[in-house]
Amino acid sequence: MSLKSDRVVVITGGAGFIGSNLADALLTQGERVLVLDNLSRPGTEKNLRWLVSRHPKRLQVEIGDVRDAEVVRRVVKRAHTVFHLAAQVAVTSSLSDPEHDFTVNILGTLNVLEAARAQAEPPVVLYTSTNKVYGQLLEVGISLNGTRYLFEDRRKGIGEDQPLDFHSPYGCSKGAADQYVRDYARIFGVPTVVFRMSCIYGPRQFGNEDQGWVAHFIISALSGQELTVYGDGKQVRDILYVEDLVEAMRRATATARERPGRIFNVGGGPENTVSLVELLKLLGTLLEQPVPFRSAPWRPGDQKLYITDISRIKRELGWAPRVSRDDGVRRLVEWVQENATLVLPPGLARAQLSA
Repeated sequence: MSLKSDRVVVITGGAGFIGSNLADALLTQGERVLVLDNLSRPGTEKNLRWLVSRHPKRLQVEIGDVRDAEVVRRVVKRAHTVFHLAAQVAVTSSLSDPEHDFTVNILGTLNVLEAARAQAEPPVVLYTSTNKVYGQLLEVGISLNGTRYLFEDRRKGIGEDQPLDFHSPYGCSKGAADQYVRDYARIFGVPTVVFRMSCIYGPRQFGNEDQGWVAHFIISALSGQELTVYGDGKQVRDILYVEDLVEAMRRATATARERPGRIFNVGGGPENTVSLVELLKLLGTLLEQPVPFRSAPWRPGDQKLYITDISRIKRELGWAPRVSRDDGVRRLVEWVQENATLVLPPGLARAQLSA
């Protein structure tokens, strides 16, 4: 019997935004999935209830923390593939509590890698890293053009050959874990793959000011709450719809045993970029009313500009985003509207439903 036929897919952080979308896709395709999550992030309990209601037979759930090595060993022992998504995910939180950031992101990842290494045939491990491992990109020339910053000489964006320059405790912890994952493929033969991701957005994202900014903007706009825009609002990101990310993950893990240790920069690429003020304008058009906001100073660790060069993942995996920026934002607006009681505060949800 093959390894894949009698084992499961493990998703750490599987009740989170990306994890729940990934789990749903895999379960719908007939996989058996085990979700490991400590349910510490707001909204995860809602996502877990949704998954259980949709897949009561094939879904397995372990409430636990990746910092608990014994729990991690127990679940990874059953895995043919591990998607390691559990993390402390906000730069701001890492500034206020660097120790917590360190233990979740570095120790948690090491626990996953050690549990995988202990197996006679280690499972594939996909780790979700971040573009923050490249730092503020101060040496890369940028210029201001109207409502957005632009690279002066990097039309394709930032590729995997960009030197690492960890900035902020979050950048350090995710970057250190990123390098551990890469090295476990080289030194111990664990079939790993690293995704250095730009901004991911889509349904089941309960975004806030510190993380998940596209969803946060949409939820705030629909609830009539004033947004805070830090900096000048002209900072640019390439955004990727979660459905496209899930497809990239599936392709990467399918080939990880043949080519272990690869690193991919993953995002919407140059065709799916948007600045903060441009997103506000787009939302105003979709909602047919201006989106109120106030300005505030720049925050530590903010990048003025980041665009992903997705050439490598296109070339090696045959993958490219299918959902355009405008279509993806429209889809997320519609999802929030359709799920107002789930996403918006109770009083605001009732007002949205009666509008």
